Amino acid sequence: MTSPKYVFAHFMVGNTYPYTVDDWTADIEEALENHLDGFVLNVGKEDWQRDRVALCFDALSGPRFSSKSFFLFLSFDMSSFPAAEATHVKLLCEYLSVFGDHPRMLKLRDSAGKAKIVVSTFAGESARFGERDLNAGWVFAKAAMESVVGPIHFIPAFFVDPATYSELSCLDGVFNWNGGWPIHLTPSHPRAEIENARLDTDAHHLRNLQKHQTYMAAVSPWFFTHYGVNSWNKNWIYRCDDWLLVRRWEQLLAIRDSIDIVQVISWNDYGESHYICPTIRGAQPNSQKWVDGFSHAAWARLNGYFARAFRDGVFPNIERDEIFWWARPHARDAVAPQDEVPRPRNWELTDDKCWIVILATAPAHVSMAAGDQDVVEADIEAGLTRLSRSLVVGEGIRVTLHRAGKLVVEFRPPDFEFVGTPTVHNFNALSSWVQA
Repeated sequence: MTSPKYVFAHFMVGNTYPYTVDDWTADIEEALENHLDGFVLNVGKEDWQRDRVALCFDALSGPRFSSKSFFLFLSFDMSSFPAAEATHVKLLCEYLSVFGDHPRMLKLRDSAGKAKIVVSTFAGESARFGERDLNAGWVFAKAAMESVVGPIHFIPAFFVDPATYSELSCLDGVFNWNGGWPIHLTPSHPRAEIENARLDTDAHHLRNLQKHQTYMAAVSPWFFTHYGVNSWNKNWIYRCDDWLLVRRWEQLLAIRDSIDIVQVISWNDYGESHYICPTIRGAQPNSQKWVDGFSHAAWARLNGYFARAFRDGVFPNIERDEIFWWARPHARDAVAPQDEVPRPRNWELTDDKCWIVILATAPAHVSMAAGDQDVVEADIEAGLTRLSRSLVVGEGIRVTLHRAGKLVVEFRPPDFEFVGTPTVHNFNALSSWVQA
């Protein structure tokens, strides 16, 4: 499958307990402004989550979005749903019986032209639904869901060896969840492998898919989670330096013909710090210490630039000069005395640098300063340019773009000062952007 192309964002319904229709409306408006085609609704077993999904569909059904193209599909979070017994499939079927026929549910056409409702998962490779193995379990579950809603196009994120895909007749496609991060890296890797780390797992998945099957690729700007042993016991980073969001998108565009859907991880997963939503809403999963005050709106906008290129097959015109910037708040080897949770695993993988992307309408001269004296300069061409510079403890950042000797745009990330002794370990990134 090669057409049409879609870009969706992974949406954690588990973070929407206080949501109203107005909250969903605001999220959808921001997603449309940033050129997304829809949300992948990650849902768990709690009844209240189904109620929040209903509010999402209600928001989309109103007159505000009647002329807009925006779709949804479900991703059953199989770390939440029980799936050992045959009766457990009832919970999945209930979702589809309520929402499956909604016109905003994404459908894809198979090789015979038949429209099928898209269904995905997070994990699920351990699910059996009373059957003997993974494939038999999901063949059973898929048949049960289809008895409720009709044909399904099943694109799960199973964490299995792609070489086994030929044994899984339940699959209509696959989602390579971990494809957007260099998860193989450890601090023991050679420095040459750590910098601009390879993101090459797509090839293994694509080799093992049949021509008619759908491939959904992942893109993500970041990953940091910081829960202690008395909580979810998740405390690590992936290396997200080296303009990860941009490099991953450039890679996907190079193999665009092999990809049907790109799924951005994520819209609002605050606990893992890869949210791109411009406005933080809902109920955070006790992640306030590393999320509050850390806007990722710049990533949403920059992601939109690439989303248009993926969908249309050509980059959009750059009509105004823009500077995008992101950085962590403190030195990587800093010790936070008030934090009960230690530095995250793999903290050594990251560098004390800020990452800058410029969309330029024409050639220009760029200066990047940490403090008034420490200036790095570069001459750039029209188009997209990736730049970086070291951060300096006690200093902020200033970026200027000149053309023909005249200042076009100056950028100072507000309220940013690189810290040497933080109160908590925070390996999240603050992002910001400015337009001439």
